[in-house]
Order: sequence, then structure tokens, then C-alpha cells
Amino acid sequence: MLGFLVRLLPFWVREPLLILVGSVFGVRIMYLAHRDGEWVAAAIGLVFLVFTAVRVHTVARALRARRAPAPAAEVAPAAVAPAAPAVAVAAEKEPNAWGQAVAAVAVFAALGAALWLGPHLLPSDDDGASRAVSCAGGEDEELPGAYRKTPRAVTGDELCNALNRPDLAQLLGTPTETATAVSGTSNTAPLTGGKVAQPEAEVQFDTYTVNVSVTYNELSIAQYVKLMEYGEETDVRTLSVLGRPAVLASGHTMKIEINLGGGGSGGPVEQGPPARTLSVALDAKDRGGYCDITVWSTSGALPDDSALLDIAEKVLPTIPDRTV
Repeated sequence: MLGFLVRLLPFWVREPLLILVGSVFGVRIMYLAHRDGEWVAAAIGLVFLVFTAVRVHTVARALRARRAPAPAAEVAPAAVAPAAPAVAVAAEKEPNAWGQAVAAVAVFAALGAALWLGPHLLPSDDDGASRAVSCAGGEDEELPGAYRKTPRAVTGDELCNALNRPDLAQLLGTPTETATAVSGTSNTAPLTGGKVAQPEAEVQFDTYTVNVSVTYNELSIAQYVKLMEYGEETDVRTLSVLGRPAVLASGHTMKIEINLGGGGSGGPVEQGPPARTLSVALDAKDRGGYCDITVWSTSGALPDDSALLDIAEKVLPTIPDRTV
């Protein structure tokens, strides 16, 4: 269909158009072939250039034919006819070939420039750039009673918004990554009968996963460190973060398989990949309650402790205090 429409165009429009399109595509394909080392593409680009050269030769030959003077026709002697009124016959003006050619080149030069520069100037959906994910709104979520009894308790949605920072990947040392999943839940601490608020938020990247939880109990960091001495935590290091007591410790996540297909309850609880956790007191006086910032990866690799400290210094000040 396109070829039929092209054949309907006047010669001095069609040929400049074919020359322009052939040269643009030929040069573009040859450039991409040279950059990527694709010899098949180079052959295709060469075909376009040869086709363009043939069209240029055709136009040049047509121009030479138009410029050549037409041979004078021989006029045989004839009797002079009686005088008659002169009739002026206006010769039909022939279209200006050069004007058509210039107009065609001007129009399709813009088209060629758009084809050439479009991929560089226009945004593309398949350029590999991932879209940032956002936290789900939980304004209508009914909070457990422990949140109403704890004036400072933050919700899981608020905690998710505080953790899901644009610079979180950079703080982890993977600045080119974008979060693939985020979540926030308004939980209560286990083994407390639902009496201790423990909101939680998690942000997943291709390399690392970051989990932040806040536990509103009466356990201080000093007491927490003593409990670690009886637990399985390793590489324990006490320090201060934002003027608050804090502790770094290593442990393991838990791996749980859930069978959704029926016929069984899933596999047993197994030890997951290693994790590094920074626990920070909720206030400088360490009167109880703490925030856990945990990082792990499925590969078992962990970032430096400085990454956890940077996340704490950025995230903790943005966690809002919620009052009744």
C-alpha cells in the first residue's frame, strides 16, 4: 500500500523523498552496525545507500534531459493564409521541478530528523528504567488497641513512607537500583497478647532488603544488650546514634515455606540468610522501646555497618510521633 502511494507522487517529489529516506536510514543503520559490530545490519545499511545512489543517478539524468535544448522542427514552405484575427493561446505553465524538489526535501528533512533524534529526545517505556513503588495508603485501616494506648506509636503506613526514601538505594551502596516492593503493617509484638504496638515496614531491592520495626515496650537498649549475651547474636557492638544508645548485632532470618496448593502445610521453618541489625533507643535516656533496622540479602552478602548508620540517621528523624 505504501509503495503504491509513493508511485502516485510526482517524479520531482517522489525521487527526493526516496533519496532522503534511503540516506537517513542507510547512514543510521551503518552507524548502529559499526557501534554494535553487527555485519548483517551493515549489509542492510549498504543496500539502503546503494538504492539511494541509484535514485540520485536517476534524478541527475532527468535534470540533464530537462536542460538539453529540444531539436528545432523543420517547417515546410506553405502558402500564406489570409489574415485572421490573432488568437492568444496561453501555454500551460509547467510545474517548477526545482521548487518541488526543494519543498520535498524541506518537508522530509524534518521527518528524517525526527526519526534520527526521536529515540534520544523522547522518553521510552522500555529503556530499562524501573518505576519507583509507593506505600499503600492505610488511612482507613483499623489499628489494634495497643496503638490507641500508646500515644507515640507510629503506624505501619507512616513507617513505610519514612523508610521508602529516594536515596535509600544510595545509602545501601547500590545507587542504580530501584525499590521493587514496599510494605507497611501495624502489627503487635509477639508473645504480648496484642498489648505492645510494633509497626513494621520493608523495602526490597534487587540486592538488599531493608526492614524497620519499632517496638513500644519497656525494654531498654542496655537490657537488650544483656539479653543478646544469652542469645545467638554475634558480632555485637554498642554505640550511639543521634545521641541515643544503640547496638549492632548479627543474626539470621527465618525461611518459611507455605504450601498454597493444598495437601500439606508447607515445609519446616529453616534458617534464612544472615542479617545485620541496628537497634536504637527511642530516646536519649533509654527509658524503653527501640527501633530495629535490619538489612539482608538472599546471596548472604551484607553492606558495611556504615550503611545501617546512614539509614538510621536519615530515617529516624522522619518517623512522626503520633498522639491520641
